[in-house]
Amino acid sequence: MRTALTSTLAMHDYEIYLLAAKVMWVFFVFCFGACVGSLINVLAYRMPLGLGVVTPPSRCPACETRLTWRENIPVLGWVLLRGRCRFCKSRISPEYPIVEAFVGVLFAGFFVLWYLAPAGAVTLSWPGSAPWSAVKPEWAMNDPWVSWPTFVVVLALLGSLVAMTLIDAKTFTIPLSLPWFATVVALVVHPVHAWWVQGHPMAGGPGGLRHAAAGFNWSIPTASSVAGAGWWWVGGGIGAVVGLGVSLLMMRVGLIGRSFADYAEWEAEALKALEKDAAAGGEGGEGEAAESGGGSGGSGGEGSPAEMWIQYPHARREMVRELAFLASPVLLGLLGGRLAVGWGGEAAIPLWLDVLSGVVMGYLIGGGGVWAVRIGGSLGLGREAMGLGDVHLMAAVGACVGWIDAVLAFFGAAFVGVFWAIGGRVFRGGFQRAMPYGPYLAVATVLVLLLKPLIEYGLTAFVFRVPPGSPPINLP
Repeated sequence: MRTALTSTLAMHDYEIYLLAAKVMWVFFVFCFGACVGSLINVLAYRMPLGLGVVTPPSRCPACETRLTWRENIPVLGWVLLRGRCRFCKSRISPEYPIVEAFVGVLFAGFFVLWYLAPAGAVTLSWPGSAPWSAVKPEWAMNDPWVSWPTFVVVLALLGSLVAMTLIDAKTFTIPLSLPWFATVVALVVHPVHAWWVQGHPMAGGPGGLRHAAAGFNWSIPTASSVAGAGWWWVGGGIGAVVGLGVSLLMMRVGLIGRSFADYAEWEAEALKALEKDAAAGGEGGEGEAAESGGGSGGSGGEGSPAEMWIQYPHARREMVRELAFLASPVLLGLLGGRLAVGWGGEAAIPLWLDVLSGVVMGYLIGGGGVWAVRIGGSLGLGREAMGLGDVHLMAAVGACVGWIDAVLAFFGAAFVGVFWAIGGRVFRGGFQRAMPYGPYLAVATVLVLLLKPLIEYGLTAFVFRVPPGSPPINLP
């Protein structure tokens, strides 16, 4: 009896220790996310102003007193200061702790959902179908000590998306260093992780993807996992990247013109014209400035500096320049694919190269799809349809999580935009403000990461006309 009781108590203590360890991990991830949120606040404030990220040191915008580490503690710093500067007592925007807490919760939420929650803990269902419980991605169902680098890539992407959303929503621009950061992380971490997995005992030793990562299910589509891709993907991706380098070099030496190179000059002249029209309208007048949207300020009117790009009259001409820029990547990509098929033959693709091809093709397909829409829409509408920042954003998404997620997010962003428009009708006020497309793409990407199994099931059920009440479909 005593032995059984001792065993029960020992098991109870073990469960308590295990729970405490999980809570500590969640707390650590939250604190890490809050620190990233603090960095994002710095980026969102300084990058639009052209200031450095590290220098000058953090100061109060009102009294310019240099802040100490006590004022820079994420979330708690603002709470302890009660939302006011310690020195001059000026009000501190609540946006800072909100962003820090949001990023912390975002990081911790994905960690709990993907690593701590049982596979069937979160159950979703498509209308008229059986419950769907496989919410977490397959790669996260493996040992966290094997899959954590992939999680780091996802966190880098999420942090970049939050920063891009804040800046794009305020300035209608996306600093390209933000999507580049996520892309570089994916280009480094994914192949190095694959190299490590290939030699790891749990992976079964060296070999191609199917052998080295048996049961691992790599987080992004690779050359070996996409039917008919193989060596063509490897060579095509390398050739396209080389082509991008060639186009950049040609643009640098002046053989290819940079698109929208004269935009700043045109915008300055257009704003001066709007000011003259506003002055000519007189006090309370309703002249041409009112008709053209001048004076809308931050409300999102077409006369505001944030949206002057809508009125730029030479968008079709600039698309021709961008088509010339894309010629080298397309031609060298096709050439590289053919050469790689002949060179590789039936040989197995090394795991690190296989995964690298998935990162590169995710980058090219994610960004290339948006670029195609940008060029086609601009040629059809006569004005810039989408910004190049959106192209780089989706290219980063494709590099980090694969081309399938990037494509799903791109089409899902349209639905996010529709919901925003509906919300603007229902909730009047600031919610009606015009938004750039970047935040829609970012929100759609997060939704795809959370709901991808449900989205895949819904699309498959729609395509194959699965009758209501059918069990979940096992996709190949």
